[in-house]
Parts: sequence; structure tokens; C-alpha cells
Amino acid sequence: MNQDVRAIHERVESEAVFVRSLLQELEKAIVGQSEMLRGMLIALLADGHVLLEGVPGLAKTLAIRSLAQAVQTKFQRIQFTPDLLPADLLGTLIYNPKTSEFTIKKGPLFSNIVLADEINRAPAKVQAALLECMQERQITLGETTFRLEEPFLVLATQNPIEQEGTYPLPEAQVDRFMLKIVITYPNKEEEKQILERMSAANVPAIAPVVSPQDLIRARGTVNSIYMDDKVRDYIVDLVLATREPEKYGLDIKQLIAYGASPRATVFMARAAKAHAFLEGRAYVTPDDVKSVAMSVLRHRVIITYEAEAEELNSDAVVRRVLDGVEVP
Repeated sequence: MNQDVRAIHERVESEAVFVRSLLQELEKAIVGQSEMLRGMLIALLADGHVLLEGVPGLAKTLAIRSLAQAVQTKFQRIQFTPDLLPADLLGTLIYNPKTSEFTIKKGPLFSNIVLADEINRAPAKVQAALLECMQERQITLGETTFRLEEPFLVLATQNPIEQEGTYPLPEAQVDRFMLKIVITYPNKEEEKQILERMSAANVPAIAPVVSPQDLIRARGTVNSIYMDDKVRDYIVDLVLATREPEKYGLDIKQLIAYGASPRATVFMARAAKAHAFLEGRAYVTPDDVKSVAMSVLRHRVIITYEAEAEELNSDAVVRRVLDGVEVP
């Protein structure tokens, strides 16, 4: 076993060289927001998708565009609006009367990194079309099915403060996102850095750091990272504690309407491996699991009206689970 871990460690050391350079490049454009930047990298390495929630002006779009530039991938930004149609995302068949044939026009989802801006502004059928592509990694136009090019990462944003004229994502569809990251305001020092940097004549340019092929190879290394049975048990315990908290000595049963699904177990393991990779380790620790657990669970734990009456949100409930489940 030690030889296996040593071999994996050598692969991690070799493959993870780009991580520091990539983060440094992103930090040229983004001040603070380390959780958002690391979350995007975790999703990219673990082959997942990210839901970003935050008020306007917190550099969500800039961060995603900067990531695409640093990774040298194709990037598309789709502004979701109430009049959007599924064909506006997927593409369509166009009839040519001269040849009496249909030609395929591909939509913006035929890209590597896709920004779905304000995803809750579009109607349910458009949201469903996007989420199906996220899950199946393919698009069917007419009788032709196209596999989406890897890496394929969807980063969706939503505004938590303005709900008028929106179509909230159903819980079952939100579950498709590996991570939900809540973006907060910068502190005073960060705000000052933003002012100095963005008031300059030249905004820092993002240089390419890593290729898509390097990322795909790094994913193979992430999958091979060692996870001990105790850490696996810890992940399972965290998820089960959201369903049956009384078995773990947690008095929060009345606060949870629905616990996390088995998809949370899978995503937490994959995200923890990616977090270990970012830290340059060939094995997963409980700290890796705790670092990603909130982002994996916060949109999967559905709270009750009683929790809302006590002015608690899902983050507060998940935090009690993380504090209450014994760490190996």
C-alpha cells in the first residue's frame, strides 16, 4: 500500500505543478474570493459543475472568464432571460430551400467552459435543457447526437436578493451541481485592492497557464488519489447524518425536511480527492472532506418551515452536522 501511495504522490507532484501558477494568474484579476477560485478548480478537476450564488458585482463573470483564458479553453457566456428557448442553448436545424436539406447550427453549449448567467431567469424548459447536457454530456439535434468536448464545465450564477420574475431551480435539478458556492462581500483591505487595481488604465491580462489536455491528464491522477476506509466511512456518516441525525446524537431532525442524496456521497469523495490534489497530497484526509462538505451539502439539505421560523438556513444546519459527526 505504501508503494502505491508513493507512486501516486510522484504523479501528484508532477501533475500539480500548474496549480500554484494557475491560482496566481487568476489572482491577477480577482481579489480575495479564494473559496470561489478553489471551488472552480475542484469542479474542473473532479468533472463536476458549480452553482455560484452572490449579489451582482462580486466578480463572478470575471472569475469564470479568467479561468477560461488561463486554461486555454473555449468559453461561452449565456445570459438567461425569460424569453430564452432551448434552441438558443443547444442549436437547431436550419432548412435550406435550395438543396431541400437541413443543416445543423450548433449552439453556445458546444464549448468547454460555459457561464450560465442568472440561470433562474429562464423558464423551466430552458433550465432542463442545460441540466440534461450537464448530466449526459451530449446534445441531440435532429437525428444526430454530439458528444460534448472535454473538459466541459458549467458555472451557473444566481442572484439571491431579487426573486421577482425568476424561475427558481427545483431541488432535484440543483442536485446536479457538484458544488454550490456562496460568494460574500470583500473585506476593507480587499475592497481597497479592487479600487486600486480596477481604476488603473490597464486591467491585468490573464496568460495561458495550462492546456485542456493537461487538465484531463490531471483528472486521471485525481481519481487515483488514495482514500482510506475511515475517510470513506466519514463521508458516508456525514451524508447519513443529514437523513437520520438522531442516530448520530444530533437534535436537528425537526429542522431537516429532506437529507442529501447518494449523489452527495459520490460528489463529496470526488471533490475531497480534488482538494487533496490542490494541496499536493496523494491521499485524502478528513480536513479535505470538511473543506468541501459545506459546498457539496448546502444545496442538498432541504430545511423545514420550523428551521425557517428559527431563522436558520441550510448552511447553519449543515454546520451542526459537521460539528456533531465524529471525525476519524
